[in-house]
Amino acid sequence: MDLDYKVYILKSLKNGHYYIGQTENLAKRLKEHNSGKSKSTKSGIPWALAHKEIYETRSESIRRERQLKKIKKRYIIERLIAG
Repeated sequence: MDLDYKVYILKSLKNGHYYIGQTENLAKRLKEHNSGKSKSTKSGIPWALAHKEIYETRSESIRRERQLKKIKKRYIIERLIAG
């Protein structure tokens, strides 16, 4: 079992929107997003993983998630994804 925390960026294959989140179990979370269980991502199904970062603690991953969610410029997110 993974004991690390992931910050992830999903891209909607339907409308091109991005979604930023954090989780311990990325495979399970992606499945939830694509099954419509998450109200905030239901309209963008299907979703694909575009980027992930791994952190040792939940507090680190939450801090990074909040930092990324403050970014309002699409090109900055796309530059991060591109590496």
